[in-house]
Amino acid sequence: MTDRPTPAPAPPVAVAPAQLWSPGAASGVGSLPGDDPLEAARLVFGELPDLPHLPELPARGAGAGIVGRGATFLTDLPVDLQPAGWRLVNRPGRDLRRARDLLARDLDALEEIADGYVGPLKLAVAGPWTLAASVELPRGHKVLSDPGAVRDLTEALGEGIAQHVAEISRRIPGARPLVQLDEPALPAVLLGHIPTPSGFSVLAAVEDGTAADGIAQVIAAATRPVAGRGAGPGAAAGVHCCADRPPLSVLRRAGAAFFSLDGLALGQADDDGIGEAVEAGIRLLIGVVPGTDTELSVPGRTVEPLRSLWRRLGFSAESLGKVVGVTPACGLAGASERYARAALRHVREVGRALVEAPE
Repeated sequence: MTDRPTPAPAPPVAVAPAQLWSPGAASGVGSLPGDDPLEAARLVFGELPDLPHLPELPARGAGAGIVGRGATFLTDLPVDLQPAGWRLVNRPGRDLRRARDLLARDLDALEEIADGYVGPLKLAVAGPWTLAASVELPRGHKVLSDPGAVRDLTEALGEGIAQHVAEISRRIPGARPLVQLDEPALPAVLLGHIPTPSGFSVLAAVEDGTAADGIAQVIAAATRPVAGRGAGPGAAAGVHCCADRPPLSVLRRAGAAFFSLDGLALGQADDDGIGEAVEAGIRLLIGVVPGTDTELSVPGRTVEPLRSLWRRLGFSAESLGKVVGVTPACGLAGASERYARAALRHVREVGRALVEAPE
């Protein structure tokens, strides 16, 4: 009997993730330049039809930025804008009313442009640790300095996001909400790099387990149906962190359904964490173009780092577009309106390449 050569093993196939978005989908991170919510929504739904998002327009002022908007979701924890930033106060004031009014205008614009839309719709909200590291207590210290205040903020944020999801579902019945918790400050929180108000010291580092539990609590609240508000099944939540060396193990422990990462900052040191996430069925949104004006390459060249990542991880090429969606590396608020439009169109073309030419 003639010995037959042992066939080479087939590349491993990534665990089939939940169908949060269609293969090769492209999206934005959240923020855009300009101050017209109707035009922003029209841009998003025109350029990102497979995975649109609720735009953020920070150029309108503090109440439209990541912290001011995030604070509008803190149920029963009103804030006000002080010289040092947003601070918890006893009763709602003018600054909070303005922030809520800006959000209401965005929702009105979204409802008009998304009329009849059916599919996933991404909603970006500041995560609990970024808010705790940014918002001050009434006496002036960061919320992060007080574990009890952190617990209150986390609970209030989860409830507020749940109400936000229900409102979106009421306005756009065909939408399947995907909540994106923006956590740019999370690495600094974990490393103990958040400064005290004086700037002469830093707050104690938060343990990985504690950080994961806080995010998990918000995810649980944000993805449950809200009685009588029609949130319905299908809501899911993930985390966006565009920092170098994002804490992937913390995000995975928190139960994130997807990670949104800056692919331009990822290195081979992140491979193990990404591979473990993919094997666990977590989907990825990878930023592939800068968030500020630059000359964009051809889509085939832009997609090559993703192909290289997939080859290093040993997953089959065919699974790349099924697991990975693409975005700009971060928000586009600092870009020109011309570049923002070109960047969104470019990531849509890159997403198509992931499916049509994964190798």
